[in-house]
Amino acid sequence: MTMVDLKTKRPEHHAGGENFDFDAYWNDITSTHLKVAEQTFATQLPKVIEWVKASEDAIKRGNKVMFFGNGGSAADSNHIAAEMAVKLKKERSPIAGMSLTLDSSALTATANDYGFDQIYQRQIRALGYAGDIAVGLSTSGNSDNIINGLKKAKRMDMITVGLSGETGGKMKDHCDIMINVPHTDPGRIQEMHITLGHIYVGMLEQRLGLV
Repeated sequence: MTMVDLKTKRPEHHAGGENFDFDAYWNDITSTHLKVAEQTFATQLPKVIEWVKASEDAIKRGNKVMFFGNGGSAADSNHIAAEMAVKLKKERSPIAGMSLTLDSSALTATANDYGFDQIYQRQIRALGYAGDIAVGLSTSGNSDNIINGLKKAKRMDMITVGLSGETGGKMKDHCDIMINVPHTDPGRIQEMHITLGHIYVGMLEQRLGLV
């Protein structure tokens, strides 16, 4: 039997790819991004201020902010938490922020033993305290593990914050503060989530008098 080296097999390409219109694609994405950004900035400031003030109060009394999400939202959770614990721009004291997406052992053990929908509620139960801030990121608002994490946080008397898309999905019913990016495309929503995260950390630094 002849062994086949699968690595040498070239991927199939569909006809017509050479006719892809770079300019049209570029203009479509960038114009949509600008519209979503404009609409987000015009509508979400009051909710962001509420999030910042709740976090300020939590940090001052010795609590922390915990972030969690899936996929790109998991990366955003890591990103925002890191900028809290390290810095945004200027040298300052750390702010108590953490991401629940980083512990691969806890995530995989929970998924294996209890189910993927329990990966965040289990960590919140282990690490959370009353008065903490739990921030769930989900572009659809319908991810079961995010919803279960928010439910557990509320039962533990934590303040729950949701970052989602246009409707907020099912998670909006479990959030004390709901921030909605007015669009349905995950890419456009995530672009705004990280921008809102930067604004949030910058405002929080100012409110805490750290810069």
